[in-house]
Amino acid sequence: MTYQKALKDYLSATNTHEFTNVQKVLDCQAIFWFSDRTCTTLPEIKRYFENAWERIKEEKYSAKEVKWVAVEENTATCLYTYHWEGFLDNHFVSGSGRATNIFVKDEKGSWKLVHEHLSGNC
Repeated sequence: MTYQKALKDYLSATNTHEFTNVQKVLDCQAIFWFSDRTCTTLPEIKRYFENAWERIKEEKYSAKEVKWVAVEENTATCLYTYHWEGFLDNHFVSGSGRATNIFVKDEKGSWKLVHEHLSGNC
């Protein structure tokens, strides 16, 4: 698997709304910096994702303008604009922001997401 495929797999897993799928592409030491909270353990990350999926029904998450800014043998970092859309209280809502993702290659040679930093548009 390549680091580019790891990003695609992460986005696809997120859109399943099943954290077990997301967890498969996360490093066990993953840290997420959201606009309103930092999650430093997998249980915290799971709660955050599941809360978002519960609030925003049929959410679709995507990445545009992906730029790989640092790529080495065992690490890869990308920046992108994220977009989301779904239904909140039966009303269509959407938004976007900036993202930084860092992937690391594990001992089996698989790329895993170890850090995500999201910030909403002002």
